[in-house]
Amino acid sequence: MRMCLLVISIQQHPNLPLIVAGNRDEFHARPTQHAHWWPDHPDIVGGRDLQAGGTWLAMHRNGRFATVTNYRDAKRERAGLRSRGQLITDFLTTDKAPLEYLQSIDGERYAGFNLVVADRDIAGYLSNRGAALRELPPGLYGLSNATLDDPWAKVTRTKAQLASLIEDNQVNETSLLRLLDDRDKASSNEVQTNGLTFAMAHALTAPFIVLPEYGTRCSTVLTVSDSGAVRFVERRFDEQGRTSGESTFAFESTGVDGQ
Repeated sequence: MRMCLLVISIQQHPNLPLIVAGNRDEFHARPTQHAHWWPDHPDIVGGRDLQAGGTWLAMHRNGRFATVTNYRDAKRERAGLRSRGQLITDFLTTDKAPLEYLQSIDGERYAGFNLVVADRDIAGYLSNRGAALRELPPGLYGLSNATLDDPWAKVTRTKAQLASLIEDNQVNETSLLRLLDDRDKASSNEVQTNGLTFAMAHALTAPFIVLPEYGTRCSTVLTVSDSGAVRFVERRFDEQGRTSGESTFAFESTGVDGQ
């Protein structure tokens, strides 16, 4: 039951055509490798899930980017399904255009997912839970564990905060990380338990989740400038929601596959 939060700006900032800010929420016991350049794919940077082998968010030096969230539903996952995190690796290591790649995915081979992929020219979205493949034109998007832009309280609130930062020309790593550190829960009358205890469901309404066994494991901020300059920041947290580490990567995206 991985819950996550993402807000993505495409061509909404005068100097930053891509802005991504996201929280990865996961069980604290699940083994994870923090963001790094991958030894087996040296041009890819991102964290790794050591249990299933995939990732939740990563970028290639050529400017290709992908991120995935789980879709929260009551369906029991079938045995033998592929890791959803592998969808990211597959995109970053192929030369298929974003929409061509999304069209090639057999959604039946995975549990519920939401996938966003992009290169320097185009972005696309696909879910295997009722949301058809679509190109993402310039705009501001929010995603948690329903389909894209479903109006969950934390999604609409975080999108509004990002829109305000862009309007006020206040987008930077500090402001984006502060946006992701929003620990305020929704009001009690907005909570939908969907089989969870009320306390658990209420905790999950906050953009940043703090629970003893489960919560926000890391926050990631990614920006790409007009010139292709990339800033990738990952801040990690312990079970109490305290910062436990941080990694920053800065590089120039080539915009050329395979280089």
